[in-house]
Amino acid sequence: MRPLTERDIRSSFVNCTKGEAKRLAVPRDLADQPWDDLDFLGWRDPAAPDRAYLVAESDGTLVGVALRRATPPAGQARRTMCTLCLTTHAGGGVSLMTARKAGRGGQLGNSVGAYLCTDLACSLYLRGKKDAGFGGRIQESLALPEKIERTTANLAAFLGKVSAG
Repeated sequence: MRPLTERDIRSSFVNCTKGEAKRLAVPRDLADQPWDDLDFLGWRDPAAPDRAYLVAESDGTLVGVALRRATPPAGQARRTMCTLCLTTHAGGGVSLMTARKAGRGGQLGNSVGAYLCTDLACSLYLRGKKDAGFGGRIQESLALPEKIERTTANLAAFLGKVSAG
């Protein structure tokens, strides 16, 4: 992924107002992000643990999505799989993230959801740069470029559902 600026990020959001995009918490460490290892930029709002954000390139355009993290059930100890990168995590390592749809659909209260790595570090888990713990990555015969392609296709499908309004 190419390095992004705060302006790039704020102008990319498709499912919130310009005012909401102006007020959201953008990561302060943009210069320190491992851009070459990222398929998308994802982060949680440090002041509001139920809010998260994701920005990715889709058909040459930046698409930003504001997400809400569903409250996980108490005592959830089983492993759950991220629908983007197919990494499994124990406990709260995967969360249901919902996004208000863009346009009229979102204004009517429509949303879509997906189970995503709670820390949104899918790209780093995929590349082995971050450890998901024992059993976190399933042994596959796919090469890394094919895994990356699958993850970006899964992400594009999710972004398409959000953008469909």
